[in-house]
Amino acid sequence: MGDPIQLKEEGNKHFQAGDIDKAIECYTKAIKVCQDKKVLAVIYRNRSACYLKKENYANAASDATKAIDVDAKDIKALYRRCQALEKLGKLDMAFKDVQRCATLEPKNKTFLETLRRLGAEIQSKLKTTFSTDSRVQNMFDILFDEESEKDKKEKAANNLIVLSREDAGAERIFQNNGVTLLLNMIETGKPEMILAAVRTLSGMCTGHKARAMAIIQMVGVDKMCSIMALDNEEIALAACNLFQCINDSLTGGDTREYGKEADLVMDPSKDLKTILLSLLEMVASKKVSGHGRDQALNLLSKNVPRKEKKEQDHSKTLFTIDHGLKKILKVCGQVPELPDQLPLTENTQLIASVLLNKLYDDLKCDPERNNFRDICDEYIKSKIDPKDMDKTIHAINCISGLLQGPFDVGNALVGRQGIMEMMVALCGSEREVDQMVAVEALIHASSKMSRASFIITNGVSLLKDIYKQTKNEKIKIRALVGLCKLGSAGGDDYSLRQFAEGSTEKLAKQCRKWLCNPQIDTKTRKWAIEGLAYLTNDADVKDDFVEDEPAMQAMFELAKSRDKTILYAVACILVNCTNSYEKKEILPELVQLAKFSKQHVPEQHPKDKKDFVEKRVKRLLKAGVTSALAVMVKADNTILTDQTKEMLARVFLALSEDPRDRGTIVAQGGGKALIPLALEGTEAGKVKASHVIAKIAAISNPEIAFPGERVYEVIRPLVNLLHTDRDGMQNYEALRGLTNLAGFSEKLRVKIVKEKALPEIENYMFEENDQIRLAATECMCNLVTCKEVQDRYLEDGNDKLKLLVLLCGEDDDKLQIAAAGALAMITAAQKKLCTKMTLVTSQWLEILQRLCLHTNAQVQHRGLVIVYNMLNSDNSDLAKKLIESELLEILSVVGKAEDNPKRQEAIDAARTCLVKAMDLGLIKPFTSPS
Repeated sequence: MGDPIQLKEEGNKHFQAGDIDKAIECYTKAIKVCQDKKVLAVIYRNRSACYLKKENYANAASDATKAIDVDAKDIKALYRRCQALEKLGKLDMAFKDVQRCATLEPKNKTFLETLRRLGAEIQSKLKTTFSTDSRVQNMFDILFDEESEKDKKEKAANNLIVLSREDAGAERIFQNNGVTLLLNMIETGKPEMILAAVRTLSGMCTGHKARAMAIIQMVGVDKMCSIMALDNEEIALAACNLFQCINDSLTGGDTREYGKEADLVMDPSKDLKTILLSLLEMVASKKVSGHGRDQALNLLSKNVPRKEKKEQDHSKTLFTIDHGLKKILKVCGQVPELPDQLPLTENTQLIASVLLNKLYDDLKCDPERNNFRDICDEYIKSKIDPKDMDKTIHAINCISGLLQGPFDVGNALVGRQGIMEMMVALCGSEREVDQMVAVEALIHASSKMSRASFIITNGVSLLKDIYKQTKNEKIKIRALVGLCKLGSAGGDDYSLRQFAEGSTEKLAKQCRKWLCNPQIDTKTRKWAIEGLAYLTNDADVKDDFVEDEPAMQAMFELAKSRDKTILYAVACILVNCTNSYEKKEILPELVQLAKFSKQHVPEQHPKDKKDFVEKRVKRLLKAGVTSALAVMVKADNTILTDQTKEMLARVFLALSEDPRDRGTIVAQGGGKALIPLALEGTEAGKVKASHVIAKIAAISNPEIAFPGERVYEVIRPLVNLLHTDRDGMQNYEALRGLTNLAGFSEKLRVKIVKEKALPEIENYMFEENDQIRLAATECMCNLVTCKEVQDRYLEDGNDKLKLLVLLCGEDDDKLQIAAAGALAMITAAQKKLCTKMTLVTSQWLEILQRLCLHTNAQVQHRGLVIVYNMLNSDNSDLAKKLIESELLEILSVVGKAEDNPKRQEAIDAARTCLVKAMDLGLIKPFTSPS
């Protein structure tokens, strides 16, 4: 076979002579026979050099690696592998090899030059690879490549969406023919591609008026509507978001300065009008899916009525009424059980009713309201046809929709001659669908006591007959709900019961039975909840309901389902069970006066007393009411009306009364759910939700109760509770919540200051109520480490520091601890305040001495820290004045005391003060005689 050393030498000679093939042959033979690892490494290294000459870079890198495996410091092998890897395009790996070479030989110019060159190449390549243009093209390439893996496509789609949300990224996509490519993605018809394209377009339109207008022209409003019309909930929602982003950008959401480009950004009013007309067309089009119709109605509801009544312009509302009111009424009148109806979801008709209500509410004067009523009246009349029952029940269903929306309009229509009689006649129809629509209309019509009285007289027997005779569960349950509603017309007034004793409990039992039956469809079970919403005005029914855990669980599950029309009824039941509805306080004197004048006096049910309510709250919490509430809060904003939000906030407030239950509320997602309730809705609802947040924030770890960035959203609701028009308990709990948050992090303290809470907190430090004053002082104690707060105390011409000093002299230990703590921290941070403190009140020295002599160790410790801060304030006159006063004797007595774990902090502080006084040369150390 031959000697490996001899073969190696022969190979070397061939290499030097330029005969590379012969050299490789010799080295290969040597490798086969060589047993010595070190010699073998050298042969591999030499053959690597041959392969480099032959431009066989893969083999060159492989041989060099085998040499490095034997000796990691083989500099020649490292450099040869670096050269091979560079040629193979593996720059990062080549860079690592030459980096090791340069470490081993720092002065080698070849290595240093290669290191510099490779570094520059890598940077250039990274720049190219990660340049936005390249990334955009890359993503589209992956998305259109049929052979790309699913994971890769998903990642590319997500990257494209993320990129579109950055202004630079959105502009790059736009400039690189992105809109055309996104349209191509939509044309594929694949849901995931359509979804990614629509979301990317939303990102590109957000906050950029010019780009939004260009995209409208390139994509077309009709195309966007056709995407929203697809029968895919996720795509419909994404398309709705795209329209919203465009609307926000065109109506003032975009505040950037365009400079010279401003002239190129055309007037958006034409585009906005086109979008509005297209959405109105979608509302009544058979080509639009239920999900698409929902989103069209949602967009109208969100963008047509004025957000603030202060705004003068309500032309969009008038335009919508003129061009679309009949179309919205058409949706309300649909009867899904009949053939040839519009595609709807469970929520569509309620969303339409809410929109009608918002439009009517946005009108300014009687002529406008009369016009609205006239259009509705004309539409109903045109549909009533005794020869065509389908058209007639469409009209009755339309009235039901109005009764759930602008009630006054629906109520006026019900009062028209013949309408109520027709509803009663339909109840006796042979067709079950007629009975169902008529019973629903009767239920919605009996919302007023006067109307209920009419129906009790004329319709109760009819509803009872329907209930007994029909075999159709859907009609049976609606008839029962009608009886439930009539049975509860007196509200929670125990003395105004409409039915005989025990009747409401029987009705409620039947409702619970239906509610717990999973064989019945969701829409029908929903009516069982409607029935209970009325019947739970009766305290006996409330008590029975909370004892029935399966019924509660069934209701919570339905509240979490896709049918969100149920939310209002669930909220009503929970408000009734927790007695969290608004109750007017009845003065005993007025009761006596009413009885004397033989007027009706409302009576409270015995089971509506506090202890019964508390038991019901505990039952609801145990059954998991909080998680159901958390899901309800996430519902579509149109269905979750301000009134419903207020009811949910009331329930949360009732659930949080007992501090021991607040942990359960947090654990089941209550903290997160409360934030939107505190920021949106009716004023009463926002205040109540804020109050619950305050209760939770006061005693919980903020990181757990409001995880992530949400903790910063909590501060505004708490600050809103500090206003003087809020009651004392709300002020107190808000201050306690802010105290807890302020003690948690500097970021939160800065946020509290930014929300302009300081003036309010300072005002409450003057409060006569001891608890509120203490809470405000404790809050300030936690805030004084913030630089902006310190600056306020440094300002001249205010009593802030004086108040803090005087509060230290109060008799309440807790108040002294808070005030002295604040003073101790602020004088440590700002030495100037030590001198200022002596100027704001002549009582400062007396108050300081009292603190240092205090029997409470915490108060005493804080007082001694203030003394140390004053000695350390660089004001020699002040230090001298302190030591010349009785404070020296106090410091000596406290400092010489024996060590005591209970008072050790105070003793150590006194000793530190004495050492400081010695350092300043104000006292001499005690020495014993020699």
